[in-house]
Amino acid sequence: MSQDQQITTASGIPVADNQNAISAGPRGPLLLQDFHLIEKLQHFNRERIPERVVHAKGSGAYGSFTVTHDITHLTKATLFGAVGKKTDTFARFSTVGGERGSADTERDPRGFAVRFYTEEGNWDLVGNNTPMFFIKDPIKFPDFIHTQKRCPRSNLKSPTMMFDFWSKAPESLHQVTMLFSDRGTPDGYRHMDGFGSHTYSLINAAGERVYVKWHFKTRQGIKNLSAADAARIAGEDPDYAQRDLFGAIERGEFPQWEVRLQVATEQQLEDWEARTGWNPFDLTKVWPHRDFPLHPVGIFELNRNPDNYHAEVEQVAFSPANAVPGMGYSPDKMLQGRLFAYHDAQLYRVGTNHQHLPVNAPRCPFHNQQRDGTMAVHNGGAAQNYATVNATGSAPRGMGHGEPELALRGGAGRFDGRGVEDDYTQAGNLFRLLSAQEKLNLCANLAGPLSQVSDEILQRQLAHFDKADSAYGAGVRAALNIG
Repeated sequence: MSQDQQITTASGIPVADNQNAISAGPRGPLLLQDFHLIEKLQHFNRERIPERVVHAKGSGAYGSFTVTHDITHLTKATLFGAVGKKTDTFARFSTVGGERGSADTERDPRGFAVRFYTEEGNWDLVGNNTPMFFIKDPIKFPDFIHTQKRCPRSNLKSPTMMFDFWSKAPESLHQVTMLFSDRGTPDGYRHMDGFGSHTYSLINAAGERVYVKWHFKTRQGIKNLSAADAARIAGEDPDYAQRDLFGAIERGEFPQWEVRLQVATEQQLEDWEARTGWNPFDLTKVWPHRDFPLHPVGIFELNRNPDNYHAEVEQVAFSPANAVPGMGYSPDKMLQGRLFAYHDAQLYRVGTNHQHLPVNAPRCPFHNQQRDGTMAVHNGGAAQNYATVNATGSAPRGMGHGEPELALRGGAGRFDGRGVEDDYTQAGNLFRLLSAQEKLNLCANLAGPLSQVSDEILQRQLAHFDKADSAYGAGVRAALNIG
């Protein structure tokens, strides 16, 4: 609003004086009847919604997705219906472990979440800038995140908590190797790749399912910060990535990513698992490109900054459960946990009706029997608020959007793969892919926090490096100046 516009209360009532509270005489005290003062203070006290427990510090922008290659043989999703078809998008990038005031250049994975506003509802692809994750079972997620937060006694970040967890969870080694490599401190958000990370599925018009992994390859080129530069920038400009993304879009330098896809049938994944011993739905693993090559799908571009950070970037509420017809999930345990956890977090953080907010609302007609609750913007009017029961029975189509049934194997139980599953080969493969300088950087980056942990934790973690590659363990020991 301009400076000469009439100030009003939130109910639109003109405010006579926005500079002086109503008082009993010039010195006060104040009168409770000054509703503008009361409303102004009340709203100010409530300006901050609870920050995200993870991914609290983030940046976002609007854009578009354009189909460049036909994949209609894989999916009936309308957003892929024709080459050249465009779909509006919103993306949010973030660090993971830090608070809202933390630095953009901290060593941390980066969130890479994209919403597609399709004519069949919102599709949310919620991933990271890494194709793997630290754990494979969601029951460990709160414990893991607590180790990345602050020590309950000292209120300080704790390498001891981090490596105590990681050294007792060898499944984390693949992601830890990526985190402490040069890619652990990307140079802003424009120069990093994105991954759906989880295994998802696509369903075509014939009801046939394939499993897929999504990849966003930056067209700006990969750029990373050295550990020294990341630390320096954290002190000089903690909002470095936000400033870079916002400024580039304002200048018309719209960042783009090539969207690609790894595709596999259920039989191909079974054959691959029999050959490698790796569970294809294990989030700590990747599908090697030589086994499952990348297929081009489209171009993702960011081209418009939000008008209001809080309304759009802070209140955007993603959930991997948002999958449109032609898309589905997989037996990935971490994905299954997140199908519940993300939406539940948004109900608490933003509110019961967070999907009514413009950044979260679908761009297509929607109808449901959800009513009432806080901030009920679209409350259904006079429409019926319950679903009519068909006394003759229903005719459901598959599990959800017409996909085929998913076969279940074995009885229900708690299954522990510790000591049986291979947690080391892929971490070693990643280490061996690094250049000589990148290996030195990785070992030096690990040596910093490892120099602060107990010898018991250190020896446990070094044993994991040794199992991945003997040169890996030797390199970290050399960086620590120990034999």
